[in-house]
Amino acid sequence: MTVPVRFADMLTKERRARLRAERLYEQLRAELNAANEKLRGHAYALSEQVMAQRQELDIVRQHAVALEDVNEKAAQDLQVANSEVDLANLRLREAIETMPDGFAVFDSEQCLVMANQAYLGVFRDFPEVERGIRYTRILEICAYEGLAVLDGDDPGIWVEDMRTRWASQYISPRELHFINGMSVRLMDRRVPNGDYVSLVRNITESLRYQAELIEAQERAEAAAQAKSAFLANMSHEIRTPMNGVVGMADLLAETRLDSEQRMFTDTIRSSGQALVTIINDILDFSKMDAGRMELHPEPFDLEKTIHEVLTLLAPSARAKGIELILDYDMFLARDLCADAGRLRQVLTNLVGNAVKFTDSGYVLVRAVGVGMSAEGHVVHLTVEDTGIGIAPENQEHVFAEFQQVEEAANRRFEGTGLGLAITRRIISLMAGKMWLESELGVGSCFGVSLSLPGADTGTMQPAFPKGIARALLVSDHLISRGIIERQLQSAHVQTMTATQPETATKLARQDAPDVVVLDHDLSEADAVTVLSKLRQVLPACPVVLLCATVTDATQALAHDSNLVALSKPLLWRDLCSALARLQGQYTNSGQPPAQPENRPAPTQRKLKVLYAEDNATNRLVFGKMVRNLPLDLTLAENGREAVECFMQSPPDLIFMDISMPEMDGREATCRIRQLPGGADIPIIALTAHALREEIDKIMAAGMNATLTKPLRKAVLLEALQNHAPPGVLFSAGPE
Repeated sequence: MTVPVRFADMLTKERRARLRAERLYEQLRAELNAANEKLRGHAYALSEQVMAQRQELDIVRQHAVALEDVNEKAAQDLQVANSEVDLANLRLREAIETMPDGFAVFDSEQCLVMANQAYLGVFRDFPEVERGIRYTRILEICAYEGLAVLDGDDPGIWVEDMRTRWASQYISPRELHFINGMSVRLMDRRVPNGDYVSLVRNITESLRYQAELIEAQERAEAAAQAKSAFLANMSHEIRTPMNGVVGMADLLAETRLDSEQRMFTDTIRSSGQALVTIINDILDFSKMDAGRMELHPEPFDLEKTIHEVLTLLAPSARAKGIELILDYDMFLARDLCADAGRLRQVLTNLVGNAVKFTDSGYVLVRAVGVGMSAEGHVVHLTVEDTGIGIAPENQEHVFAEFQQVEEAANRRFEGTGLGLAITRRIISLMAGKMWLESELGVGSCFGVSLSLPGADTGTMQPAFPKGIARALLVSDHLISRGIIERQLQSAHVQTMTATQPETATKLARQDAPDVVVLDHDLSEADAVTVLSKLRQVLPACPVVLLCATVTDATQALAHDSNLVALSKPLLWRDLCSALARLQGQYTNSGQPPAQPENRPAPTQRKLKVLYAEDNATNRLVFGKMVRNLPLDLTLAENGREAVECFMQSPPDLIFMDISMPEMDGREATCRIRQLPGGADIPIIALTAHALREEIDKIMAAGMNATLTKPLRKAVLLEALQNHAPPGVLFSAGPE
């Protein structure tokens, strides 16, 4: 069948249209897919953005929650802080209110800001004294209302003075007393912001306690004064009869006595002197206990002081056969500055104890310089003995007051037990140190370390004479021989030593010495025999004989012009002087002796002496002591009689007792000083008082010197020689 053309065209058109439609569909579908893809991409992007915003929102929400917690905690902390502030303010207010002292704060306009009840209490009758009142008004109330004690000051002037006080740069404390008996101390301060803080210390009880302390101190001082007066009076009452005992014993010892009578006399003398020593110890301890002991430094010769102590104790040592030895450092200065009297007391206690507790052997006193300090020469003084020794457990015990090593029931040695206690305190006052080394049954060594300034006494030490190059030393005492040998060697003298007579003679024959030093107290030989043998070898050689007492060599000195005797312990200066004398060239300056000047002979008349003493025994003792002297003695029984005797016939010298009835020695001295010729008359006080305060009062009354009872004849003779007028011939003569 044949298709018509029109239909075929139509079919072709339709086919073409369908193809176009399909192509359009594919294009639209491709566009749609592209749009879907783009939309999907936008969806994914939006989803991610939503997720990010959601996370940010979560973070913001968490931060908000955190901030809410912080705000809540901060609020809680603020609430706690406010509570604590309120509590602190409450406590501060309560503390201020409970204070016994007044406390107030004023602002920069001097208006009261706050005050506790202790501050406001004194103004309880004045209601206007409250917050806001000015400081000036408070002052006016105190002044014009009669609250404060003004001590006679004008109220207006007082108020103005108190206002000026507040206006000053530094507000000084001020005491204020109220009529109700209360006393306060005002202490005000200005703070940086201009406010004023006022503290009112209640010092009522403090002033009362202070008054009680002053009263107690006055009572204590009165008790100490009464104690000192009691001790001084007791010293006077004991020393006055002791003057008769010791003085008469000394006079009795000068008479002809058999052996038994001399023993009795020596016992009385030693016992009396022991009692005086005990009295001195008790007085010294009492002064130290009261803190009234004072030191009086002065220039002195240390070597001579030690030698004087040893010489004083030599009789006791000689009676026991003990050798006293002095070893003084050749390089240590001799002229020093200290309280020589107290140092002599220290040495006397130490050496006296050493002699007391030593039955055989020696007592050695050694002085050594160990350098310099800011105070001066550092000196070590040691006292070594070969006595009973002290056990270690008792070594500190011996320095206690009223204590001794042995039990009281078994003690063989007398004493108060105060010597070492006093010694230690004196050394402490001198800023020194003291120590003890001892072994029971072997001996003891007491040591003292002091720093003493040097001094210039103006004395020249004799030099070792020239021309002596060799010396022979004969001694069998190891320590003393070694000391002398060392001293000679320091003078560049070749020294030969011998302990036996045969050795000494042999050495003298082999190498003739320029000088011989011979110990008189040889243990196995007689010194006179040794000297005789040496004279056969050395007929003209100078010989120095060392003796315990010079009287032991009296006979030998009478037959040997080249012999000189020196007492032991030996002083180096004495050896130098003796050798110089033997060489015929001795003077203090090393120059030939000066020829005596032609002076007119003194007036040949007796020394006129006035002695005032109320005690009959003491007058008798004094008269007996001077009975053999060229004196014209006048006696007076009290100060009034002494003044009358002076007015009738002025004496050359007055010995004045201090404690006398009717008129004491001080008043009598003052009256004599006011009389014509009385200003220059030497007046020497005789007193049984030993306290320094009493001695100072005596000297202040116009005395020239003071002698302490019991009076010793040697001291009396020295006073007569020192104070006799130059126009009167006076000689003590042989004792």
